[in-house]
Amino acid sequence: MRIADLETPVPVIDLDRVEHNLTKMQAYCVHHGLRLRPHIKTHKIPAFAHRQLELGAHGITCQKLGEAEVMADAGLDDIFISYPLIGPAKALRLAELSRRAKISVGIDNSIALETIGEAARASNHAIGVLVEFDSGNKRTGVTSVAQALELARGIQKIPGLRFDGLMTYPSSAATVTFVAEAKRVFAEAGIAIAVVSGGGTPNAWAAHGIAGLTEVRVGTYIYHDRATVGSGAATLDECAFHLHTTVISRPTDDRAVIDAGSKSLSSDGIDPSFGKGYGLILGYEDAVIERLNEEHGIVDLSRCATKPVVGERLRVLPNHVCVVSNLHDEVAVSRDGELVDMWRVAARGKTR
Repeated sequence: MRIADLETPVPVIDLDRVEHNLTKMQAYCVHHGLRLRPHIKTHKIPAFAHRQLELGAHGITCQKLGEAEVMADAGLDDIFISYPLIGPAKALRLAELSRRAKISVGIDNSIALETIGEAARASNHAIGVLVEFDSGNKRTGVTSVAQALELARGIQKIPGLRFDGLMTYPSSAATVTFVAEAKRVFAEAGIAIAVVSGGGTPNAWAAHGIAGLTEVRVGTYIYHDRATVGSGAATLDECAFHLHTTVISRPTDDRAVIDAGSKSLSSDGIDPSFGKGYGLILGYEDAVIERLNEEHGIVDLSRCATKPVVGERLRVLPNHVCVVSNLHDEVAVSRDGELVDMWRVAARGKTR
């Protein structure tokens, strides 16, 4: 079967571009003395995680326990869960997981700390803990060094837990300020900060300029997307993931409908300076995917000199590839423009 024979909508991955992206990021981290701990939430495919480790990555990052369980089942044995885990059910699952792999977890509150402590007691295996701090994203993360120190002291008091350091997302100038103060305050308290883990593909190439950073957590870099291209982190030629779709209707001269709606493409927007709509149609860059229904993508063609016809297959670069990857059970993988195989997206849909 050829790529052109695949039913649409279908994600197609270019393995040559994937290899280029993985190798480039690993080389950057090695050159600057940073550990790379890639985030698998983008690809969710064990084969890619193993390849990242083969190239020199220092373990992997998962966002949810479900993702971590899939990766452990596939033989990945050094996993950081960069998400607060809360409650007895999570503790039981974490305990079981810690018997199969070296596990560390990020926290920003005492309830999450109690959950990790409960898991360590149940498993009788050590679990590493990183305290998350906010670098301006206003999502999870403590907002003061005093709060971070209090949690670090709490970690040290619980048998089976190990304070590994600090984490944040995304890395920014605010990271530098927080880490500098934390190093001073923690040193006065006699607590070592072994790891400072930062994340985010859009600013990954500036990670070496974040003073105090020791580890980089990035996910999107394996595929790249419209957002990372817009931010300057990648070129269009480095984008390895495209959604192939078909024009199913042309109700008017200026409107086309494709068979990829919100079930196939992310409804995430994009910085207006990067472009408009819900994805970039290659070859018809002036077209705008202006609306998504479940099964329909409505495309404004009014700015196009040439326009696609009914039955024509298009390639769309997603705004946010992580979400699109999670929407599909399997992806087509290609090399040199030829279909190689269909791979299952093993950790997709793991929301718990």
